[in-house]
Amino acid sequence: EAAPVVEEAAPVVEEAAPVVEETAPVVEEVAPAVVSTAEPMFPTSVQYLLIGAGTSSVSAMRAILKAEPEAEILMIGAEPHPPYMRPPLSKELWFSDDKEEADQMIFKDWSGKKRSLFYPDELVDVSKMAPGTPALLSGTRVSKLDPTNQKVTLSTGEVISYGKCLLAPGGDPKNLAALQANTDNPCLETRVHLFRNIAQYKELSRDLNPNAKVLVIGGGFVGSELAYAMTRTGAAVYQSFPESGNMGKVLPKYLSNWTTKQLVQAGVNMRPETKVVQAACNDSGVEVTLNTGEQLQVDHVLVAVGLEPSTELGDSAGLEVHDQMGGYVVNAELEARSNLFVAGDAACFYDPVLGRRRVEHHDHAVVSGKLAGQNMTGASQPYHHQSMFWSDLGPNVGYEAIGLVDSSLPTVGIWAHKDLKTEGQISSEPMANEKYEQGIVFYMSKNRVVGVLTWNIFGKIPIARAVIAGGEEHQDFGQLAKQFDIHAEH
Repeated sequence: EAAPVVEEAAPVVEEAAPVVEETAPVVEEVAPAVVSTAEPMFPTSVQYLLIGAGTSSVSAMRAILKAEPEAEILMIGAEPHPPYMRPPLSKELWFSDDKEEADQMIFKDWSGKKRSLFYPDELVDVSKMAPGTPALLSGTRVSKLDPTNQKVTLSTGEVISYGKCLLAPGGDPKNLAALQANTDNPCLETRVHLFRNIAQYKELSRDLNPNAKVLVIGGGFVGSELAYAMTRTGAAVYQSFPESGNMGKVLPKYLSNWTTKQLVQAGVNMRPETKVVQAACNDSGVEVTLNTGEQLQVDHVLVAVGLEPSTELGDSAGLEVHDQMGGYVVNAELEARSNLFVAGDAACFYDPVLGRRRVEHHDHAVVSGKLAGQNMTGASQPYHHQSMFWSDLGPNVGYEAIGLVDSSLPTVGIWAHKDLKTEGQISSEPMANEKYEQGIVFYMSKNRVVGVLTWNIFGKIPIARAVIAGGEEHQDFGQLAKQFDIHAEH
């Protein structure tokens, strides 16, 4: 399975989560910011204000300090934790043999090294903020943003002026109407789990036992990763999604269906092409009714049906929110208003190569945060570095992708026949008995490659990035695939 390193992806087996810049934090080096219980002394103004304490803000902070080592930076986050990476929450933490370490947010990467979920960057209490010494104000929200006067109002009532501001609030996981707790079904409050942060991971980890029955709703990245992860806990796992196969909105149909078969072999009880229509509490847990009429009796329901970008500050700030994609509309430099930038999940940005987009992946948080930080210090650079994403779903399914990877687009797949040292090309219907051990899928628009997915082939994202940026029309995809060395051992 793959674990790319951000920007120069070089993943290997077991799912290791990439982090900002080059390296994942090692446990021994981690010194998470300590959240003070004393009444903080709020500054009345700050040079650089970062709203959101996630990957984008960490990446922006590093870029700012690289350009201006003595910069004054304040980061504000709603969670009570220092900044951390999210991918291991649905991957490596569930594979740990040491529950105590997992509870401390420690996991093993592909090499067996123990790593922490938290970034190693030093962030002091807000009362100790100084030039070159960034501060973190955790457990606090910004309730109002005034870009005209360059001020924010905190949920605690304080007002802070800023010179430059990054808006990187991330998003909130969506729920289904049928799974909302109500007076008739109060158990849904504790039996239905949304999955996005440390608190939600700890809640599920605490409540789960090896004899549990778990229903995962959603067949996308997180839903499929969680379904596979739950099989590692010993629980009986069901998965429901409206598509015909896992990752149905991303993978071509033949590959989506093959992936579903792999997860079935791993122990997931699949319910494709289904939707939840009702959920009711009973003495045994939750009875979930699907649109097929089937009723599933489970202990827990995990909902992974997408993310709603956090745009609640848009009204007070007068910011444009994209009516279809969601997120704050920004230009190619990630600027929404003068001295106000947006990065990560909440940015609906203009990509000079692929047009307007909004992306919800870790690497995009890294790349967009870094670019925003550079532009906040005067770089004035457009978004040109295509971010990538990756996923691992067991021993036979690991992939990396970049660009517009959408199953509604025409695709051409080149698959390595390792025994014969030949390749097979698939444009629509799969070949008989294809094993899909290693290959590459090109996503096309008007004979141009707009997206690339490498299947069990790792470290080739820079090549894929160059192919997309080239914008050339292609006819001979076998020749194009040779750049990716699809027969090599990975």
